[in-house]
Amino acid sequence: MSGMSKLLMVIGAAIFLIGFIIQFVKIGKLPGDFIVKKGNTTFYFPMMTSIIISIILTIVLYVVGRLGK
Repeated sequence: MSGMSKLLMVIGAAIFLIGFIIQFVKIGKLPGDFIVKKGNTTFYFPMMTSIIISIILTIVLYVVGRLGK
């Protein structure tokens, strides 16, 4: 199997896995996500959600990089 087909299979599996997990985890409502409501304005900053997504993407891209060698 060529390197490109392995890469596409890993990316597809990662997208499937992330989609499956999101069905059961309420991402975006974690402790550490800031919501400020004042009058008619709402400010939402998902800090903890961003950190978790960053860690997951770092792991996935590391694994993809290791498979490509």
